[in-house]
Amino acid sequence: MKPITVVGSYLTGLTMRVARLPKPGETVVGYDYAAVPGGKGSNQAIAARRLGARVNFVGRIGEDERGDAAVELWKAEGVDADLVGRSRTPTGLGFVMVDGDGANAIAIDPGANGEVGPEDLGRADSVLSASGLVLLQLEIPHLTMEAAAKRAREHGAKVILNPAPGMRADELRLEDVDIITPNEEEFSVLTGTADLDSGARALLALGPKGVVVTLGARGARVVTSGDSYTVPAPAVRVVDTTGAGDAFNGALAVALSEGEPLRQAVRFANCAGALSVSKPEVVASLPRRAEVDEFIRNDVLE
Repeated sequence: MKPITVVGSYLTGLTMRVARLPKPGETVVGYDYAAVPGGKGSNQAIAARRLGARVNFVGRIGEDERGDAAVELWKAEGVDADLVGRSRTPTGLGFVMVDGDGANAIAIDPGANGEVGPEDLGRADSVLSASGLVLLQLEIPHLTMEAAAKRAREHGAKVILNPAPGMRADELRLEDVDIITPNEEEFSVLTGTADLDSGARALLALGPKGVVVTLGARGARVVTSGDSYTVPAPAVRVVDTTGAGDAFNGALAVALSEGEPLRQAVRFANCAGALSVSKPEVVASLPRRAEVDEFIRNDVLE
């Protein structure tokens, strides 16, 4: 299997648990504050590595202690981050609140992620050319995402875009994207509609070959030019949903890289996402391959 390359973000996540998410203008008391590694790009790279893929990560971090911690994390996880640039701009930060039901509210300051650009892609051209799949998100400049997708397509790699944070589809160039994976909120921003099938058809007309909308406990809705179906998710006790999308996208990338058909790849990704929400935090909750394989062997979806 060829390596997976992730071009994306790293953030230090400042997390806090609350009984319920505050309303606008309201202050609530929190607990269990922690500073933890995050960023959709880094999280998805680690998720894919834990599931058995060889993974390259391309991005930017600051010349600060948070950036140093990121380098140590990638080294410990076995993610090849030799092409990550260092910037005088601080490493990005994310502020995360998680309520008693596991729902979350997140705000980010991109920091050095906002400087990921052509220079970084130029340095990464050799790994992009050797990759079977390139995984992208929108916590870096969208023009950089689009350029990375174009280079990946030129090199014959499959491209997955997790369009988070959400942007309108008419602001994005999607013709080099193979699979786009919004959640329901991001899908509404992308398409201007909550109708999954009609909105997905509109996205397909912009270039992607498949749309996979993650629906949390309801699984994922898959729409291609020739088919549409829902892949159910296993029922689990939800502790923290913060890393579910990252676990899902990392797992989807691995399964597709291994040659699995889209339906089976989404089922594998659903299982990884379900395992992640059953544990607190993000990186700590990303499952390893043995866990997901056992989950599937036990027929948890039956």
